[in-house]
Amino acid sequence: MKPSAHTPPPTQSPAPPPEPQAVAARYARRDAVADAQRYSLYASASALQAQQERLRVQRRLWLDHGWQNLEGLHITEVGCGSGSNLQDLIRLGAEPALLHGLELQPERAAQARERLPTSVRITAGDALQASITPASQQAVLAFTLFSSVLDVAFRTALAQQMWQWVAPGGGVLVYDFTVDNPRNPDVRGMPLREVQRLFPQAHITSRRLTLAPPLARRLPAALLSSVAVLLPAVVPLARTHRLSWAVKPVLRTSSS
Repeated sequence: MKPSAHTPPPTQSPAPPPEPQAVAARYARRDAVADAQRYSLYASASALQAQQERLRVQRRLWLDHGWQNLEGLHITEVGCGSGSNLQDLIRLGAEPALLHGLELQPERAAQARERLPTSVRITAGDALQASITPASQQAVLAFTLFSSVLDVAFRTALAQQMWQWVAPGGGVLVYDFTVDNPRNPDVRGMPLREVQRLFPQAHITSRRLTLAPPLARRLPAALLSSVAVLLPAVVPLARTHRLSWAVKPVLRTSSS
């Protein structure tokens, strides 16, 4: 049956925004309701505990990788925010002039420029458009980044881009939570199998860490360190994040 002349044309849903814009909107929504004190290393014992534990594991992964120090290493962080992770790298001995932060949100990039040494390079914009020489970075960091990229194709393309930047023998360091947050539809958990999918050519060493933040925030500061060690020994899932070091193999040439 043909529609009558008075039948209105079917309405079409507007196309979703490109994933970079969608990611920026998700972060904006999060920032609008976030409690800054919750993430302050000074105000929050649980935030400080999580940061110190991650740094210890990060250092151990890199020592086991054979890096006795970070001197001379080119390191890029994708989604560097206001620069706190880059500050940690400097404290660990990385050279500021060899550090590069990529940040989608201009206001966060501006904060990073204010807080970091001027020799640290900060670039605002979409990481897929970043100008970084292939195989030039010893490490590329993605901390709580992939969980905010909901478009699977874009997430895959971003991972492939990061992988191209990594020099053989270097790697991508991924820190993210492993399970979905039912109260936050703007994020997706990043289990180890997803890290393996994103970096199929990598040799991956992964460590579970970070006591579940809702639980950690409720613990008295005096008990936090002990519980963070003892509880996961009994209930492994009490640790909700993973730090994964995905190493790019060094191609061996056969000698004649």
